[in-house]
Amino acid sequence: MNVRLEPGDAAPDFTLASDNGDPVTLSSLQGRKVILYAYPRAMTPGCTKEACDFRDSLASLQAAGYAVLGISPDEPEALAKFVDRDGLTFPLLSDPEHKVLEEYGAWGEKKNYGRTVLGVIRSTFVIDEEGKIALAQYNVKATGHVARLKKQLGLED
Repeated sequence: MNVRLEPGDAAPDFTLASDNGDPVTLSSLQGRKVILYAYPRAMTPGCTKEACDFRDSLASLQAAGYAVLGISPDEPEALAKFVDRDGLTFPLLSDPEHKVLEEYGAWGEKKNYGRTVLGVIRSTFVIDEEGKIALAQYNVKATGHVARLKKQLGLED
């Protein structure tokens, strides 16, 4: 059932509502490098840690030419609260039907407190200027993830 994207694959295009209600289309960012990260739920501890790490690293990521987008099944209203509460400075995208999450292989069975549940598989995708997957990481750990990602991208501070 689960698709797994690999480097060189075309990144599935999408248009989703952002935290402010505006539509964001991946193909409109062609020509830029994009980091798309999938997280389970706004304002939960791990997702907050990861989002704040991206926020705190945004200047160095942008200086290296990367745009950052977060995606979750949360509705835009919940995303707006998350952005306001934590001062997030990049768009969060709403995928309540998890259609885009499924296309990226970031929705499926996972273990949660010993139970198998269906939900978001915390994942990160680096998309190159041509719209191809440069890096696909599944089942990432929220804590320290951004620092590990920057190191893989050669962007150590």
